[in-house]
Amino acid sequence: MLNPEELLRYNRQIRLPEIGEAGQEKLKSSKVLVIGAGGLGCPVLQYLTAVGVGTIGIVDFDKVDESNLQRQILYSVDDVGKLKVDCSVRKLTRQNPHVRFITYNLQLTNQNAIDIIKNYDIIVDGTDNFATRYLLNDACVLLDKPWIYGSIHRFEAQISVFNYLNKNKIKGPTYRCLFPSPPLLELEGNCSEIGVLGVLPGIVGMLQANETIKIITEIGDILSGELLILNALNLQFHTIGIERSETSLQAVPVSEAQFTKTAYGQFCNTVTKELKHEVSIEELHRLMSENRENIQLVDVREQNESPQIEELKEINIPLVEIIDKAYNIDRNKKVIIFCKSGVRSAIAIQLLQKKFGMKNLFTLKGGVNEWLRSVKNKI
Repeated sequence: MLNPEELLRYNRQIRLPEIGEAGQEKLKSSKVLVIGAGGLGCPVLQYLTAVGVGTIGIVDFDKVDESNLQRQILYSVDDVGKLKVDCSVRKLTRQNPHVRFITYNLQLTNQNAIDIIKNYDIIVDGTDNFATRYLLNDACVLLDKPWIYGSIHRFEAQISVFNYLNKNKIKGPTYRCLFPSPPLLELEGNCSEIGVLGVLPGIVGMLQANETIKIITEIGDILSGELLILNALNLQFHTIGIERSETSLQAVPVSEAQFTKTAYGQFCNTVTKELKHEVSIEELHRLMSENRENIQLVDVREQNESPQIEELKEINIPLVEIIDKAYNIDRNKKVIIFCKSGVRSAIAIQLLQKKFGMKNLFTLKGGVNEWLRSVKNKI
C-alpha cells in the first residue's frame, strides 16, 4: 500500500489513468537490477528512483573518474576517486527515501551473475562490452528474466528488450538472436577508446527506464522483437525487426552449472578475431581502381542521408529494408556495405548472414566518416 507521503510524491503519475494507484503499487513492489552505474546507468537509476521503483539493485565495481563527469550526471568533482555504488546510492536516497537500494561493488561474472540476477524482476543493461552482454543474456534466459538492452557508439545508439514474455505468453527474441556471434571488432571499445557525445547516454538511459516502467505497469507496447536505432547527429530513429531464433538459442548454456563454466571473454575474443568481414578504406580504394567490376557497394543509410559520396554511389538500401530488398544484393561479387560509422553496416551483415547465409559481405571500416577523413588527409 502507498502511504500518504507516497501518494503526494507520485500524484502526477497516479493521475494517469493507465497507471493509477494500482500501477504505482506495482512500481513500489517491483525489483529492478541495473548493471553498470555509468553513462547509461545514471539516467536509468535517477528516473527509476524518481518514479518509485521499490527495490533497485546496482552492480558496478568502478570508481568515479574526472572523465566520467561529461556524461555520468549522478556524480560531481567531489566524487572523483570514490566508488560509484556508494556515490550513487547516497544521492539517489536523497532523491527518494522511499526506495530501497542494494549495491554490489563487483564485476558481474559467470560465477556470481545467477545468484544476483535471480532476486530481481527486470534487468537493465548499462554495460559497454560484448562479453558481459552475452553473459547477461544467457543468465536471463536461464532465469526467465527480461532485460533491457542499451548500447552507444559515438553518435549512434541501439535499444531493445530481450527475453520478454508478452501477454500472450510468447517469448521474444534474445541478444543471441540479434547477434549469434559477437559483432565486428571495429565496434568493440568503450567510451574512453572511441568517444561519445555526452547527452547520448542520457537519451538512451531514459528510453531504457521508460521500457522498464511499461513492463512493470503493463502498459503500452514493449520494444521486444524490435531494435531501435538512434542517430543523434540527425535525430533520426529507425526500427528493425528481430525474430526469435531457436538455432541461436542453442548456444545458451543448458544449466547453471554449464553457465559457470562458460568463458565469455574468450568466446568473444576468439570469434571476433576470426571474423574477416571488414574492408579498410585503403583496401576499398585499391579494389575500386583495380577490380571495380567485381565489387558491389551497398549504402545502408537512409535515403538522402548526408553526406552523399559520389564515388560510393551504387545501391542504397536503408537498414530497415535490408531483408526485404536483399534480392538487389549480388551473390557473386564482393559486396561492401557501408553506413555513417560502421554500426548499421555491421548489423546489416549479421542480419543477411543469418537470414540468407550470405558469405560475400564486408563492412567498410569506419564508414563514410573514415572515407571523408582519408580524403581530407590526402588534400
